Amino acid sequence: MGPRARNACLAAAAVAFALGALALPRPGRMEGFRGTDDRAKETISRIDPVYRPWFRSLWEPPGAEVECLLFGIQAAAGAGLLGFALGHRHGRRAVGSDA
Repeated sequence: MGPRARNACLAAAAVAFALGALALPRPGRMEGFRGTDDRAKETISRIDPVYRPWFRSLWEPPGAEVECLLFGIQAAAGAGLLGFALGHRHGRRAVGSDA
């Protein structure tokens, strides 16, 4: 098995594990996924109980776990892109063609 096929298998396994974790429901699991958005809503409603938001989201994730998964994917993609850019720049410097 070549390196590309091995990397594809590892990526598929990572996606399968992430989706599998979402498919297994556990009672009381939602409380662990509370974030700053929920705390901000609570604080605003405590300060001004009649406050109404200016707009609504176009799409609401079906659950807090999905929202967390999407945030994790976004963070991983950003870290991967940053790592690739830094590695590419370092590789160009090692060759001596930093143009």
